[in-house]
Amino acid sequence: MQYLYYTLGIIAVLVIIFLLVGFFKPNVSYNCEITVDKPIEEAGYVAQDEARMAEWLEGFVKIEHISGTPKTVGNVSNVFFVNNGKEMVVKRTITAIKLFEEMKSISENDFMTMEYTVKMNSIGKKTKISSSTTVKGKGLFAKSLMVFMAGTLKKQEETNMVKLKNTIEANKKDYFQTRL
Repeated sequence: MQYLYYTLGIIAVLVIIFLLVGFFKPNVSYNCEITVDKPIEEAGYVAQDEARMAEWLEGFVKIEHISGTPKTVGNVSNVFFVNNGKEMVVKRTITAIKLFEEMKSISENDFMTMEYTVKMNSIGKKTKISSSTTVKGKGLFAKSLMVFMAGTLKKQEETNMVKLKNTIEANKKDYFQTRL
């Protein structure tokens, strides 16, 4: 019986420590950066092409526009992903956008809120693409869990950025003819 009390005490202490982590560190942030061997306009068109997002964005299925004009400030969309065989929907609101320069958005679901910024800078005929992400769990348990998932979240963003680089550099579509 004494072992049961010790075991329950240890479990209680671990749960309290887990929850305190989320209390003292309510969000996690990380940055990623790539350089692609394509001009900024082409990189921008490829990155924004919804028909190609599944090529580089892990689990991406589709975007359903809810309100506002797509790819403008105030646009609200549901972004659908499949993760481990389960569909996940994230509501994304564009909060700032400058064509071929920057896009900021807030994405949220029942579990978390994510502030995401992607910037593009022209470096001659190459493009530097950088992302900055801040994730905050909804509720103390989710906040704590986000702290422990930070490495996994950053690794996924790095993987997506490398896949984006590969997609852009392998691009054969002439976006300049199709927009005329």
